[in-house]
Amino acid sequence: MPLALLALTLSAFAIGTTEFVIVGLVPTIAADLGVSLPSAGLLVSLYALGVAIGAPVLTALTGRWNRKSVLLVLMALFVAGNLLAWQAPSYETLIVARILTGLAHGVFFSIGSTIATSLVAKEKEASAIAIMFTGLTVALVTGVPLGTWIGQELGWRATFLIVSILGLIALIGSAILVPSNLKKAVPAKISEQLKVLTQPRLLLVYAITAVGYGGTFVAFTYLAPILEQVSGFESSSIGLIMLVYGISVAIGNIWGGKLADRIGPVKALTGIFSALAIVLFVFTFTAGSQIGAVLTLLIWGAFAFGNVPGLQVYVVQLAEKHTPNAVDVASGLNIAAFNVGIAIGSIIGGVVVEDMELMDTPWVGASIVIFAIILTRLSGFLDSREQVKAI
Repeated sequence: MPLALLALTLSAFAIGTTEFVIVGLVPTIAADLGVSLPSAGLLVSLYALGVAIGAPVLTALTGRWNRKSVLLVLMALFVAGNLLAWQAPSYETLIVARILTGLAHGVFFSIGSTIATSLVAKEKEASAIAIMFTGLTVALVTGVPLGTWIGQELGWRATFLIVSILGLIALIGSAILVPSNLKKAVPAKISEQLKVLTQPRLLLVYAITAVGYGGTFVAFTYLAPILEQVSGFESSSIGLIMLVYGISVAIGNIWGGKLADRIGPVKALTGIFSALAIVLFVFTFTAGSQIGAVLTLLIWGAFAFGNVPGLQVYVVQLAEKHTPNAVDVASGLNIAAFNVGIAIGSIIGGVVVEDMELMDTPWVGASIVIFAIILTRLSGFLDSREQVKAI
């Protein structure tokens, strides 16, 4: 595997860290900037909206640009956004910084796979993509807990400075190692892209993605204040707990992919969403115990991200059937749907914290995930009906 893949993997690590590390720093940022917990939680939503907009819109606008040039501009934007967050004099400036880095994130994962496959032989393309996305997984396991710990010990600004340095190293590595003559995929015609947005079966799966994945973030956005105020953990312990959660996420991601391969995405998603809803309901009652909270989080992490491979596979399967000329567009829009879910889940969580109680967030999130189960079963029913018609 070429060294250029290492630069892409480091970029994915830095980007993954900056997206989720904010969760562990919500109480710290709220206290330092003198804003409410829901206002600090909005930083999660606005980043996700930046990703959701950036992925389809900016990818389409830069479709004819040189791939390496796009990559370098994205990483420069990412570094600038995190440096702005490091020096942010106000809450409003921090919002701008989060949106900027979100825009970079959205396009990076849209073009990153294309660049990774351009670096290797045809038979190694899947492995190249897997290596790049390892950066995202490692970020959840190590980058987020380490970033949270740094933010608790040295102040939240230090976390963004460290991520900026990682992004700068990745930028320099990409400039040196990634070749300039990368092949470009033929951009899908506008009509083909619009067909994805008018295909009811794909829109249904995007809704499943947004609702099923987003339900977790109603509570996950406010995990740090729950652990501090309800479970009674010291703020210095949050980083270690995020490490436990991150390991669980990595295991769940692998297990969820294997389950979807073995029994099909609809059955796998039904089971994973059902377990996730139960775990979120249970967390409402176990959060008051430190041991109970950690054990519940260990299970929660596995199911919270175990649905990701199944949702991506399902979108690709349906796109190959309904929009065969725009499979990449359909897949990219599902990435946007994940982030729409994060944004909506975080916003709902903020409303719950503002108007209800902090510990109402888990059961509200569980209720939203139940709606995803209903949508998943509906999609499975439509699949069965199409198969019967085809016979």
